[in-house]
Amino acid sequence: MSDLQLWTYIIVGISFGLYLAIAIWTRAGTTSEFYIAGKGIHPIANGMATAADWLSVASFMSMAGVVAFNGYQSSAYLMGWTGGYVLLALLVVPYLKQWGQFTLPGFIGVRYYSNGARVVAIICLLVISLTYIVGQMKGVSVTFAHFLDISLESGLLIGMAIMFFYTVLGGMKGITYTQIAQYVVLIFAYTLPAIFISLQLTGHFFPQIGLGSTLVNQDNVYLLERLDQIISELGFKQYTSTDVNQLNMLLLTLTLMLGTAGLPHIIVRFFTVSTVSQVRYSVAWALVFIAILYTTIPALGVMTRYNITTTVQTGKVGTPNSNLPFEECPLWMDHWQNSGLFNLKDHNNDGLIQYYNDKGLSNSQTNLSKIQANSNNASTIDAANKAVMTAQTAHANTPFAGYGWKGNEMAIQNDMVVLASAEIANLPTWLIALVAAGAIAAALSTAAGLLMAISAAISHDLLKLTLTPNISEKRELLIGRIAMTLTILLTGYWGLNPPGFAAEVVALAFGLAAASFFPTLLLGVFSKRINQWGAILGMLAGMGSTLLYIFWFKGWFFMANTAMTSNLEQNWFMGISPEAFGVVGAIINLIVAITVSLLTAPPPSQVQQLVTDLRIPKAY
Repeated sequence: MSDLQLWTYIIVGISFGLYLAIAIWTRAGTTSEFYIAGKGIHPIANGMATAADWLSVASFMSMAGVVAFNGYQSSAYLMGWTGGYVLLALLVVPYLKQWGQFTLPGFIGVRYYSNGARVVAIICLLVISLTYIVGQMKGVSVTFAHFLDISLESGLLIGMAIMFFYTVLGGMKGITYTQIAQYVVLIFAYTLPAIFISLQLTGHFFPQIGLGSTLVNQDNVYLLERLDQIISELGFKQYTSTDVNQLNMLLLTLTLMLGTAGLPHIIVRFFTVSTVSQVRYSVAWALVFIAILYTTIPALGVMTRYNITTTVQTGKVGTPNSNLPFEECPLWMDHWQNSGLFNLKDHNNDGLIQYYNDKGLSNSQTNLSKIQANSNNASTIDAANKAVMTAQTAHANTPFAGYGWKGNEMAIQNDMVVLASAEIANLPTWLIALVAAGAIAAALSTAAGLLMAISAAISHDLLKLTLTPNISEKRELLIGRIAMTLTILLTGYWGLNPPGFAAEVVALAFGLAAASFFPTLLLGVFSKRINQWGAILGMLAGMGSTLLYIFWFKGWFFMANTAMTSNLEQNWFMGISPEAFGVVGAIINLIVAITVSLLTAPPPSQVQQLVTDLRIPKAY
């Protein structure tokens, strides 16, 4: 057993023991404790738990990679995902708290006086939450498999077992206190490596300051300036370049904001405090705790990309012996070769690693090889061959072809950047193991919140409020736990056999939440005229249009070979990417809901009075 495996077993084992102890200590005994933790959570504690619920494996593992390799345009994710909490605090959760429901479908069912509206909301919730959990399951399996040197199946089974004990036993009460512990683990796992790397490169303790500082022993050279110089020489777009599709970036930011404000598993977190004022304090504290990580993300991403690039490109581009020899690869490259997130291949057989912008040549060649191995469809193979020839022509017009380079020889995925950051910087083994524990904590904390939302939707909204109103509290709790267990098993299977999507999961989850839930909540709170038919048809129109647009470019149910056209900017409607279409779906929802409501009978007078009362500030 290596030192890394030993440290990983120790740190991950201690954290798991803590999670299980908390689950046993806080075991839920009533539906109130199971769904909303008995409304007894302190705003600071709830803010920390909300932050852990929010900081999923996508935020922990992927965002630094997205920022590192996409630069300025990636700020849309940081602004959208934090800006959504402002909308939550101002427009959504204080009013839903006054309504007194356990869940988001519960509010929609009562506000729109319709079981049909509640069922549509339940369907939206299940689609959003199930797809979100798949990404968390995949993150758990990859992290365990890599750091413990076990199979993906074994890693996922361990994560599923831990998730089962502390979610099924504890309910929202156990999940809340476990998420507080998980936040502590994940924030130390993220910020400590960033601090060490910042000290190495810039001499500054705070990574946020180091990002804008000069390099150590190079007083007149700024980190960002040097990174821009290196990657532009390698044919990549400068990190600080603002040459992006501004409309798409704006709509992506808005989609993520609206999606954040409409996510069911986030909204339900604010029902665990006792008063409306505590709801607002909870949102504020959640933003503080989230900001600690989100302001660290750009620094860690930039510094890790700088370390990766300078490791491979050791001298002036194109000069002899200016590239790292394969035989001198650092240990982290060997360590990550079998992870599925990193790959090396010597295309020109010169024994040196070339890492540069090859105009898609290596990617198109890899794609052709996969298609030839798995498909007999002549048209598909022909299209892949044409893509290779197009990339070869583009590559021939670059200076790199003159160096004898035949394609980018290092492939690194976004998900690897944070997980490998400590190894790349040659940090202590215990710190590398801590990163693994942090990634697992991020995945488990978010999955727990999603499981809670699914459980409540099935046992409380579908059964208790819709199908079997006379069900006992004990029976309701049992069904809620069974729903959680089945969801863990189902999403565990999908985690090992994903239906061909990773980043697309985020687009689907946020796009659907933005297009379906947010407009319905907004109108439900601020308009007395919106009725049940407006809400139902608005949600269906928003969700349907967003799904159609995503599937059109990504493939039906994310099967790539069923896409109606290539997912390229020139094919997008008005240059709007599938990931940014949620705000368009929200506008469609609003138009349909308002139009249908004006053409049909207004809501009953008692419902209109409830909406009026909802907006009257309470004394607390």
